[in-house]
Amino acid sequence: MTAVTRQEVLGLYRKIFRLARNWQSASGQREETTQEREYIRREAKALFRKNKNVTDPKSIKQCIEECEARIEIGLHYNNPYPRPIHLPPMGLAHKQGRMLRHQEKLRKISKPIYLKSHDEVS
Repeated sequence: MTAVTRQEVLGLYRKIFRLARNWQSASGQREETTQEREYIRREAKALFRKNKNVTDPKSIKQCIEECEARIEIGLHYNNPYPRPIHLPPMGLAHKQGRMLRHQEKLRKISKPIYLKSHDEVS
């Protein structure tokens, strides 16, 4: 990892923890705010630890882009949790009496493109 890339990664890490420290939930409730702050910290630690041994420049760039996208989307929607996209109606229907393989398939493909690491960590 080059010195510039290392500084960029460390800067993102600091930015996330500053964001977590100042985070306010959309509802404004103290309990929700505390839970969301803890989620941001826990998710950041887990993902940075998981990727600490990545050495391929393309993979590092992809991880940095994912991090920046998650920060921007979280700030924009005031929601730190990943958002499923392109999920058609009934995509979140509960299984009632029979296996709904089609809904399971829809849930799997509805994972946001920017989010490569969520399933492996959470």
